[in-house]
Amino acid sequence: MTDIAWSDGRWTHPPAGVVEERGDLVVAAVEGSDAWRITSYGFVHDSEHALLAPFAVGTAVEVEFTAAFSEQFDQAGVFVRVSDDRWVKAGVEFADGRPQVGAVVTDGMSDWSLAPVPEWADRRILVRVSRGVDALTVRAGIVGAALQLVRVLPLPAEVSAEAGPFVCAPTRAGLVVRLHAWRVVEADGALH
Repeated sequence: MTDIAWSDGRWTHPPAGVVEERGDLVVAAVEGSDAWRITSYGFVHDSEHALLAPFAVGTAVEVEFTAAFSEQFDQAGVFVRVSDDRWVKAGVEFADGRPQVGAVVTDGMSDWSLAPVPEWADRRILVRVSRGVDALTVRAGIVGAALQLVRVLPLPAEVSAEAGPFVCAPTRAGLVVRLHAWRVVEADGALH
């Protein structure tokens, strides 16, 4: 396991504010920040706050954060970026009045999957994205508990990618997310 220093990443879009506090990174999101392409809504949002570093085959990126969300579409987790129109965001999003675990997979257009996890509200969450030779495997859960499988999606080994924590506040000002950890670990050895 290798911790990644917050200063080792580069922001896709700078947040409204960033403070390092007792090892945590406290991120204030810009109102309207989001990542989405076309599907169902017809718009492209390319304003997420993702802190990225290179993502190698055979490794996994883990991010820990507190899911203290209260407004529609407040979100945080792991962002994997290949290009402007090819990326994945996976984590917890406050939707329809409760926390949901899910992923948006985008290859030209976005596709969104989610499941309610009301017991994750205000808890410390771990999201892990493992990179195998031909796929990403997304898992998430409350820190210290077993992680659940969220999504498996294709990503060929020859494709260059970056990954790291992200925060978005599509519908409001004032979202502040406390990121606790960002690290690289060995990729999950098996799907099940």
